[in-house]
Amino acid sequence: AVDTATHSGEEFPIFREFWIVRPGRHDPQITVFAILDSPSLTGAYRYVIQPGETTVFKVFSTLFLRRGVDKLGIAPLTTMFFYGENVNQRPVDDFRPEIHDSDGLMIDFRSGEWLWRPLSNPKSLQVYCFEAPSPVGFGLVQRDRSFEHYQDLESRYDTRPSVWIVPSGTWGEGHVELIEIPTDNELNDNINAFWVPEELPDPGKPVTYGYTMFWYGSDPSRPPGGRVEATRVGSAKKPGSKKFVIDFTGGSLNALPADTPLTADLTVDERTRLVGQQLYKNRVTGGWRLVFDIQLPESGSLDAVLPNRPRPYELRAFLRNGEDVLTETWSYAFDP
Repeated sequence: AVDTATHSGEEFPIFREFWIVRPGRHDPQITVFAILDSPSLTGAYRYVIQPGETTVFKVFSTLFLRRGVDKLGIAPLTTMFFYGENVNQRPVDDFRPEIHDSDGLMIDFRSGEWLWRPLSNPKSLQVYCFEAPSPVGFGLVQRDRSFEHYQDLESRYDTRPSVWIVPSGTWGEGHVELIEIPTDNELNDNINAFWVPEELPDPGKPVTYGYTMFWYGSDPSRPPGGRVEATRVGSAKKPGSKKFVIDFTGGSLNALPADTPLTADLTVDERTRLVGQQLYKNRVTGGWRLVFDIQLPESGSLDAVLPNRPRPYELRAFLRNGEDVLTETWSYAFDP
């Protein structure tokens, strides 16, 4: 990905040529070579593709910059998110409760933390950066696999694959970038995610990146602990406040009795105020539910239409039992 969401404008490299190595009768995989080309760079790629219930792409790439660029995105992914359970009013008059190919960005940091970022269809272009030197993995995930939540017999969003990137070797300093673009329909892929190196190579000098792409359905091993099952947002009783309902499940959570003294490590945006929270066993799903309200700052009637709208409010939460972290980190950008 070259200069995505920059003032200079995005550049779209293309593959000029492909070479397919004819597999043997009993080979479990196929190898493809490719040449990438654009005004700013060129590159050579080798893909080793093994189909299956989880389809695995091993990617080997060597890139040469022809000139300086503002941003280089490695292992770029794209998906569509129109609306989901985190909106209480659908943007269109449609019978389907949710419409999306993926519902979250997941990152496995070198520190051991797992992060879940629910996707959104923003009111304006949003770019988020998550510091991730040599990440263990990242990907765009379709976590909600219940047909009842989509009711779409044609698109079958409940069966859309997730894609997980596992870097090979040490990628160095950099960040995972998430770009959310407003869309008024489900035809546009409005979500991008990729890893951005902190330092770019000089023009003419080669740089090599290797990684494995896993295309899969459900995988209970990612993350290994508890995960966010649902994110819901609505009005709270106090004027100017919002209620957030986060359902956690999986890992050791479901086996814990209701009187277990779990706590939520909750951080709200400095521009807001936490006005109440509850954490309790969800006796229907077996997981745990975190409910909290935040008071938003007062704003004028013109704030919503001004070109320089305030940035979304950042919220984070995870569950712990004493010093033991039981879940991934829920990280959410709330744009009123």
